[in-house]
Amino acid sequence: MNVRVALAQLAPRLGRLDDNLAAHREVLARARADGADLVVFPELGLTGYQLQDLSAEVAMTLDDPRLEALAAETAGCSAIVSFVEEASDHRLFIAAALMEDGAIRHVHRKIYLPTYGLFDERRFFAAGQVLRAAPSRLGVPLGLAVCEDFWHLPVPLMLALDGAQVLVNVSSSPGRDVAATHEVGLGTATSWRTLMRTYAMLTTSHVIFCNRVGVDESVTFWGGSEIIGPDGESIFQAPLHDEGVFVAELDLADVRRERIALPLLRDERPELVRRQLERILRARAGES
Repeated sequence: MNVRVALAQLAPRLGRLDDNLAAHREVLARARADGADLVVFPELGLTGYQLQDLSAEVAMTLDDPRLEALAAETAGCSAIVSFVEEASDHRLFIAAALMEDGAIRHVHRKIYLPTYGLFDERRFFAAGQVLRAAPSRLGVPLGLAVCEDFWHLPVPLMLALDGAQVLVNVSSSPGRDVAATHEVGLGTATSWRTLMRTYAMLTTSHVIFCNRVGVDESVTFWGGSEIIGPDGESIFQAPLHDEGVFVAELDLADVRRERIALPLLRDERPELVRRQLERILRARAGES
């Protein structure tokens, strides 16, 4: 089965929730008209990234009428949308929601919050505690992750072991000296592309990466959104820096072929990993 994916490589306006909601609705309408099955938006596409003290002002609960109205635009398709979620106890999370057929079906809260270099997420947000593959109208489970989540090995592995066949990372990855070299620092294109190809091959899954563009508070985001097949080969690569909606197709049958030919997931040993993690945790706690 072929899935038509629209990568919404946008430049959200910082703190302008209504403007960004309107842009998302426009993209969804255009993508549906173009036959997209799945529309993927970047991390914090509804709010912009460098929010800091604006975080509480733009936060939404899952029953917010504005989110429900946006979900209603997904009749006949799926979309992954990222925003600041306010929990019932008023903690704030960086969230990515799977919206399908007019409703919110699954929400992933960003688990790993970078607080180093130019990042200060832990000052404003709580860390998610749950990692689950999500059933989808596309016919296969999806594994959602947000930016830094993919810089931690357990995330793609656990999502794949939980049944995900398509791993989706939504990102606001800033470039460092991108204008000069295109290749300097943790957040730039070569680092991410190496990472995603590795995960695609080791989990024999499709990997979808949607990164934003534009500038927030002097921080530049480089784009370069990409779709990678379960063999680690690039299916589609969006340009650096250019805003746009880029459409490409992936064949879900590729996962079956690759997993039969290269049964890496079948041969994983989660019970062994659990025993070793328990041993390491005891050692870290000073237990014998």
